[in-house]
Amino acid sequence: MKEIKTYVFHSDPGHGWLAVKISELIELEIMDKVSSCSYKKGKTAYLEEDCDASLFIDALKKKGIELKFRESFQEHTPIRSYERFSL
Repeated sequence: MKEIKTYVFHSDPGHGWLAVKISELIELEIMDKVSSCSYKKGKTAYLEEDCDASLFIDALKKKGIELKFRESFQEHTPIRSYERFSL
C-alpha cells in the first residue's frame, strides 16, 4: 500500500505556496535547490508554486509517496511577510 501524505496549499489572488516541514526538505536532499521565491517561518517552508513546489512533489513521487492537497485561499495571506527562503 502506497504512503499518502497531505499538504496545505496556501494561495491568494496572485500566487500560491505549498507548506512543508523544512525537515522534509533536508530528508529529501533538496533543501539547497529551493529558491528565494519561497518563504519560511519557524520549521515550515512555503514553497513557491511554479518551481519549488514541483521540485518537492517530484522528490516525493520518486520515493513512491502519493500526495493529497488541502487548499487554503485568503485574500491577504501573511506568507509574503515571512522571511525569504535561504540556506
